[in-house]
Amino acid sequence: MAPAAAAVAAARPSWLPRAPSTRRGRQGRACSFPRAAPSARPTSTIVSSSGPGRHSRSWHWRPLCSQQAEVASAAVDDDEACELVSGSDLVIGEGDDDSVRAHLFSAVKNNNGTGILLLSDVFGFEDSATRDFAYRVACNGYNVLLPDLFRGNPWKQSAPFDADQFAHWLSGHAPARVSGDIDACTRWLADEFTAAGVTRKLGVVGFCYGGGRLVELLARDAEGCFSAGVCFYGSRMDASLGAAVAAPVLFVCGDGDPLCPVETVRELERSAKGARAAVYAGRGHGFAHRPQTVEEDVDAEDAFNAMRGWLHDHLLA
Repeated sequence: MAPAAAAVAAARPSWLPRAPSTRRGRQGRACSFPRAAPSARPTSTIVSSSGPGRHSRSWHWRPLCSQQAEVASAAVDDDEACELVSGSDLVIGEGDDDSVRAHLFSAVKNNNGTGILLLSDVFGFEDSATRDFAYRVACNGYNVLLPDLFRGNPWKQSAPFDADQFAHWLSGHAPARVSGDIDACTRWLADEFTAAGVTRKLGVVGFCYGGGRLVELLARDAEGCFSAGVCFYGSRMDASLGAAVAAPVLFVCGDGDPLCPVETVRELERSAKGARAAVYAGRGHGFAHRPQTVEEDVDAEDAFNAMRGWLHDHLLA
């Protein structure tokens, strides 16, 4: 096997079969997100295997038998399942200008064969809170792809917050480039999971900045690659796109969040097909994956369970 082909093969779960058919979305339709330039199917190169320090002992690929790839019929203890999550750093695409770094978290013990695209907040895909959340989603049986939306230059948290500095930083991440990277990762997921015949359903989850991009992604998903979405307090969301969103979306937000106005969420709930809003009283931005108090932690747990139920009902049931 050539070195490039070997790298691609190493970057995908060993249990996932390779089907000879072309990439397919829901109902057998091809996922046709536009490409920046003509090329072959999205490729991936494995860079290294790594993971959060407290999970490092289990970060390697393990083969699965067919029974393990089925949906677990009973709940799996989080601690037990989390010892059986593997992860790899990937580079998706070809060339420095067209490649995207990403991390793939994959359940081993109870893998249900379903791919989830997770779009981070402005702190990027290496942020510990985001990776912990992705890891926990994988613990529930999913394969979670977490891309680097900011090409190695996420927002660095500072106090006090400087709005001008933030605006300058954000201007360095062109919307067209970000959406192109997201589309490349979508095509990769479609290749690895839907075309392989393991599942024809993909999900997408987004936080804050990633939540806004989630709405845009689903609005341009004309071929129905995604079967469900969960948007946590999306920032800079365009409510006018709601009518173009076909996949059912759960919108999670707090009524004290200036970055995600409840009015925008309610408008999206009304206009997007099958959408539902879960509004938490007294909660601000980031409570679901960055809880700061005991009260926020309680609501964060409730929001996580709501997401888990939503994904199960629309992707697995």
